[in-house]
Amino acid sequence: MGLNWIYNKQDFTEDLIGDNYGFVYQITNLTNGKKYIGKKFFYSTKTKQVKGKKKRYKSFSDWQTYYGSSDLLKQDVIQYGKESFLRVILHLCQSKGECGYLEAKEQFLNNVLESDEYYNTWIMCRIRKSHIKDYNEKLQRHSGRDRKS
Repeated sequence: MGLNWIYNKQDFTEDLIGDNYGFVYQITNLTNGKKYIGKKFFYSTKTKQVKGKKKRYKSFSDWQTYYGSSDLLKQDVIQYGKESFLRVILHLCQSKGECGYLEAKEQFLNNVLESDEYYNTWIMCRIRKSHIKDYNEKLQRHSGRDRKS
């Protein structure tokens, strides 16, 4: 198994990011089947002093080498090795709010807190309808196509 992120059954590379803000993912431990669902942003905002003023700038996050925020998962990555994990992107997201919403949705749909199958130990989200406006419009466009077919 490769060490890369997989999206639509293909390796996901930096040139496929486009205008996406981040992604929702599932990491699977191939030795014991245990999974983790989370989100990751492609960029982070940093500040630096320029001529006495703070300037904000965008820089790439560590998304390519990221293996989740769960301490239990991180311990297993050390124990079993990165090659024992499958990293799959479930959703590409165009905003921070969309990432948060789809992460929580996947976590609830998969009952991550109710099952020992998952490394997840908590779900945290704070999302307004306005945060996922673009996502809702995308869903409406797709459901309109389905009805016409």
